[in-house]
Amino acid sequence: MYLEKIRQENPLIHSMTNVVVTNFTANGLLALGASPVMAYAKEEVADMAKVAGALLLNIGTLSHEQVEAMIIAGKSANEVGVPVVLDPVGAGATALRTESAKRILEEVNVTVLRGNAGEISSLVGIEVQVKGVDGAVEGEYTEIASEAARLFKCLTVVTGEVDIVSDGHENYAVANGHPWLTKVVGTGCLLGGILASFLAVAKGEEVNALQAGLAYYGIAAEKAFERTKEQGIASFQIEFLNQLQSLTDQDVDQLKK
Repeated sequence: MYLEKIRQENPLIHSMTNVVVTNFTANGLLALGASPVMAYAKEEVADMAKVAGALLLNIGTLSHEQVEAMIIAGKSANEVGVPVVLDPVGAGATALRTESAKRILEEVNVTVLRGNAGEISSLVGIEVQVKGVDGAVEGEYTEIASEAARLFKCLTVVTGEVDIVSDGHENYAVANGHPWLTKVVGTGCLLGGILASFLAVAKGEEVNALQAGLAYYGIAAEKAFERTKEQGIASFQIEFLNQLQSLTDQDVDQLKK
């Protein structure tokens, strides 16, 4: 249902993402059937956010100017009801990253907060050891997701071996995926754009749409691995984009874990 809607409506996804993953994010969104646009200048982000189907804010290579532009875009999106996804890349690794993510959460009505357990834990005040932008934490992902959803009053997605979606009261698990996703730079960041695309067509079914988006992404990785496990991760990356393009809603329904 959601894939068909995305491919029919071709939603514009305003992606304020990091310089490391821009190309991969754009190609992944095109493979899905969405329409990516990368606009960063504070002079235009408000206008772009208002005409988008969804807005992605990713602080992977942040600067003070970028955070200011993200807040301008986020507030503009809020004015017209455009969903906002925040990916707090590396939160917990440095004070700048943690404080910038918290500032965005304070000033923008974020629809979905998506990060790994280490990143989300740092934002809710749970002390964990974070290495670079790839956070790691021991403990119950559902508790972290629930606490963040309640604290920030938004849906929260904590990704890992099993992904958790929480609205602060109910938690939902999605177990699709493959470890090779961690071998390709940008797969986590692209996921933020994929979830933004699903939100763009959710129309009141945000929790269901997030679960479908996570399953779709994980199934694409599983299928890509099966086709390229003898070749290696470079072939996996290309096949992963192929699978993002070819998967159907029926595939997601049948293969969701």
